[in-house]
Amino acid sequence: MHPVGGLDHILAMVAVGVWAAMLGGRAVWLVPATFVTLMAAGAAIGMSGFDFPAVEPGIGASVMILGLLITMAAKVPTAAAAGIVGFFALFHGAAHGGEMPVAASGVAYGLGFLISTAALHLCGVALGAGMERVSPPVICRTAGAAVAIAGGLLLAGVL
Repeated sequence: MHPVGGLDHILAMVAVGVWAAMLGGRAVWLVPATFVTLMAAGAAIGMSGFDFPAVEPGIGASVMILGLLITMAAKVPTAAAAGIVGFFALFHGAAHGGEMPVAASGVAYGLGFLISTAALHLCGVALGAGMERVSPPVICRTAGAAVAIAGGLLLAGVL
């Protein structure tokens, strides 16, 4: 349930989709797909028992930085955007893999959080595309700033 109930995960996943929509073109599908793929790799690392370093700060930083990228309407090449989100996906995946209940099936558990993540990315893409079309740019940038602030509060341990 964490993918749809954890504030950190919701903010990061929707932000990936919003930023991908802002980038447009191939980034709309490639950036979220990269996140899901590398999240699966991070989960495998977490499930293996490897102590992935700085998982919680990495997750907080992902929320903050994705929010800043939206705020700045950062236009980067698709490969760079995929690299940025892929790096953060490893932290999110390691957290999920490390939190897998002992009695859970690794396949069912993994598919559950990967499908939930992809669904949140799609919500973000739809939200980003909608905001780009019907609202002034300041609305999208303000939303990005709110996400960045939430990421800072996650890093500070307030949220």
